[in-house]
Amino acid sequence: MGYIEKLQKSSVPALVVEMMQASNRLHVLHLSVTGRGSFAAHKTLQEIYEALVSHADAIAEGYQGATMQIMSYPEPTGPSKLSSIEDAISYLKSLHGKITSAQKGIEFSEIVNDLDAAKSSINSAIYKLKFLS
Repeated sequence: MGYIEKLQKSSVPALVVEMMQASNRLHVLHLSVTGRGSFAAHKTLQEIYEALVSHADAIAEGYQGATMQIMSYPEPTGPSKLSSIEDAISYLKSLHGKITSAQKGIEFSEIVNDLDAAKSSINSAIYKLKFLS
């Protein structure tokens, strides 16, 4: 199996789809959060759902440019709905772990750096949701 074929079997396309789906799930929660601390949670959820879409797009385009291949993107998976801030924090922690795992198989430092930026956005959101909401 050649280098490009190995890259196509990597987790980057699945990760990009998951980041896009995470954005949608967090956006729905953003629209429905209520109660004490909900304004801070509402704003934090907006920041992270907007950031995830931007990160996913940059990662997909950068990766396809680095490999000179259009990747095949899988169907979305994962939870269909986030019902609480605690669900969001748990989901973001899981996404952070998936990004870290994906980074181990990527040879392009610029893509690893893009993934680090996504993790930084996730870390900031977790902090704000846990301690400022």
